[in-house]
Amino acid sequence: MFGESGSGDTSGYGRLVRTTDRPVSSPRPYGGYLDHVIDSLTEALGPQMFDTAVERVVVHRGELTINVVRQHLRSVAQVLRDHPDLRFEFCAGISGVHYPHETGGELHAVYPLMSITHNRRVCLDVAAPEGDPHIPSLCAIYPTCDWHEREAYDFFGVVFDGHPALTRIEMPDDWVGHPQRKDYPLGGIPVEFHGLRVLPPDQRRAYN
Repeated sequence: MFGESGSGDTSGYGRLVRTTDRPVSSPRPYGGYLDHVIDSLTEALGPQMFDTAVERVVVHRGELTINVVRQHLRSVAQVLRDHPDLRFEFCAGISGVHYPHETGGELHAVYPLMSITHNRRVCLDVAAPEGDPHIPSLCAIYPTCDWHEREAYDFFGVVFDGHPALTRIEMPDDWVGHPQRKDYPLGGIPVEFHGLRVLPPDQRRAYN
């Protein structure tokens, strides 16, 4: 992966591509408090609504991830925050993810939630296709999502419907593309920073 030589590329990226299999639903019992969380969420939403809103439940290395259909994200998040048996009051941020080979769900937003009341953690994973990258904003439910949703929009192109001011947060407003997508070109784009012109990696001097 690293140690590329002879190309002038000083970024350390050797163009290694690693394929990752997406997890499938985990079997019961999940262990610990995880079963209680899913039981409480099922009861609060109703079994029919739960089956409609939740695509799968994955437990990996002790972490519970609930894959939610994007149209039902707000309803699920509201219940997770407000139900007394759940009380996931805090959203610790949003991670954008790009799976270019996952047709129809290439873009993901992952929300790590924490229950301060019960000292528990859970993740919400929501997918959207590249051709329709819209996901409901959770700013009204979790105000901490504000800048994190802007970052996911800036770097991945996820459009959070209902966000109060969805603009770029780190890249210039006129920047074309979303630089953390896996199909975004690495190098080849000269960057200017306070008047200093930074060449792309393949044009920089090699230090050998």
